Amino acid sequence: MNWTLATVLGLSLSMDAFAVSCAIPLCRVRLTRRDTLRVAGCFGFFQGLMPLLGWILAARFADLLRPLDHWVAFGLLLFVGGKMVREGRGKKEDCPVGEGDPTRGRLLLLLALGTSIDALAVGVSFLGMPVRVLPTAGVIGGITFLVCLGGLLASGRFFRGQSGRFEVLGGVVLVGIGLKILLDHLCRGI
Repeated sequence: MNWTLATVLGLSLSMDAFAVSCAIPLCRVRLTRRDTLRVAGCFGFFQGLMPLLGWILAARFADLLRPLDHWVAFGLLLFVGGKMVREGRGKKEDCPVGEGDPTRGRLLLLLALGTSIDALAVGVSFLGMPVRVLPTAGVIGGITFLVCLGGLLASGRFFRGQSGRFEVLGGVVLVGIGLKILLDHLCRGI
């Protein structure tokens, strides 16, 4: 297993969830330990699940995608990374939701699902990457859990106004991974 790639993917993909985790305490929601663990666990679960679902969907069409897998991986990572950079540059440090408690129920599930859609696209790109899917998805989910836990615990003290910068950094890293995949494949033919 490529632990470095799995760790970099986990850190990059967790930035959306991290940004939301940093913003939740700014909504003046009083967080208990249980709330904090529930939010971090939900974000980690979805970030680990979505790459698996993306990979399963892509595997169904593997014969069609295989000749183009490096281009698909590059395109998806460029799209996802570019989206993260754009969103991170325009990030305002407001509450990520309107009314309601973002630490439970349907609102928490929507936040976790919304921040993990990028991981679904990255899962599709696994066809063009040298990864073992299940352990890599586990690393992504575990890293997201830890990163979100840190964001929830420290947001008011350290990260106020900084979540957009983390999202930009995550996007740049994903674009870099996509470029590396494309160049590795293209250079094999030389």
